[in-house]
Amino acid sequence: MKCYLTIDFGSTYTKLTAIDVAGERILATAKDITTVEDDIMTGFDNAYRKLVEKIERELPISKVEFVDKIACSSAAGGLKMVAIGLVPELTAEAAKKAALGAGARVIKTYSYELNSHEMREIKNSAVDIILLAGGTDGGNKECIIHNAKLIVEHHIDKPIVIAGNKAASDEIEKIFTESNIDYYLAENVMPKINKLNVEPAREEIRKVFMNKIVEAKGMKKAEDFISGILMPTPAAVLKAAEVLSEGTDDEDGIGDLIIVDIGGATTDIHSIGKGDPSQAGVLLKGLEDPFAKRTVEGDLGMRYSAISLLEAGGTKKIRAYLNDIDKQWDVKGMCNYRHDHIKMVPQNKEEILFDEAMAKVATELSMTRHCGVLECVYTPMGTMFNQTGKDLLNAPYIIGTGGVIVHSENPRGILEAGKFNPAEPINLKPKDPKLMVDKTYILSSMGLLAQSNPDLAVKIMKKYLIEV
Repeated sequence: MKCYLTIDFGSTYTKLTAIDVAGERILATAKDITTVEDDIMTGFDNAYRKLVEKIERELPISKVEFVDKIACSSAAGGLKMVAIGLVPELTAEAAKKAALGAGARVIKTYSYELNSHEMREIKNSAVDIILLAGGTDGGNKECIIHNAKLIVEHHIDKPIVIAGNKAASDEIEKIFTESNIDYYLAENVMPKINKLNVEPAREEIRKVFMNKIVEAKGMKKAEDFISGILMPTPAAVLKAAEVLSEGTDDEDGIGDLIIVDIGGATTDIHSIGKGDPSQAGVLLKGLEDPFAKRTVEGDLGMRYSAISLLEAGGTKKIRAYLNDIDKQWDVKGMCNYRHDHIKMVPQNKEEILFDEAMAKVATELSMTRHCGVLECVYTPMGTMFNQTGKDLLNAPYIIGTGGVIVHSENPRGILEAGKFNPAEPINLKPKDPKLMVDKTYILSSMGLLAQSNPDLAVKIMKKYLIEV
């Protein structure tokens, strides 16, 4: 039996999926704690042993041939990125959108000609990569060249992705080459005003990630076992979302969709669709969002970010989702405990209910931040509305993934927290979507599979994603 083996070296768990090619099915899945602090292959070996045991309940493992072994990873903690542009509302924002879609976490954006104070701030930060943008093609090039020279003057030894005005590319390449700066050249993230071109920059950011990820302990051994680490885990999930939405030449997609991915440190939202205004009297304002959009909320997580989730949502919001106003919940204490015990697994009804209340807050706030918003404008022609971001009112699907959703007995309740709220009509969240769950935890593996066999990836997702 010919199978694909996909591996997701996650920050918490290493997840394995065996995919039966001829049967178009998931043969088995298994996971174990990621052991990045020691040797990442220890956690992999534990998960692989579990996978083999599951397979052998159905047939001898000797009859299984893994024709390809492919992996994604966020085990090194992902990429922390600084985005530098020209105008905050334009190229700086375009750079940020490119970074998020590539699996990076943008810790800060800078605009205009930077000064020495800002360069020292970048140098002293925990940044892994810098995305240097600025200017439309043929437009302002002095700013991006100035910032490139400052990077050299301040001896910032970080990989640089250049994605700005193409008229400045030759000079910047010369500056960086002469100073032995590790740089990657991509097409402009915004070649024309308000027109995005993020995929080339995303691809270069992924290359940097792949070069960095092998620094994790034991990852070199992993490369000897697998065909290669193809992409960061968030990029794999986004790829799965794209191929499921759009389909292939031989397999229909399901159309526009949203994925809610709640983790221990972040809540990621992926949306596939144009998001143009769906209501009369609404005009699109500002920079367009990418067709495949990802946002990362670093303050909304179930463990690492439990305290910041409490700060973002507030005690009252968490209590409201607990639906038990008479009980004296120690909200702050329970969030603190989760922050201090990141591998905590709920053991009783109270702990489960509290985790699910946190998940609802994470879903509500992350969807509010991801979706478009309306702004009322008074004109001589009467009241109009400007739309910033995506209109997702008519998005037909919300798909939930992440441990708290996958293992919940009430995943519908968590996902419904991300729907349209009539009390907040300016937030363009889905009104009546079908709610689905990635119950077998396969989205990242399907993103990997889609690289070589997109037809099979779409078929399996349509079979295994469960409506709730």
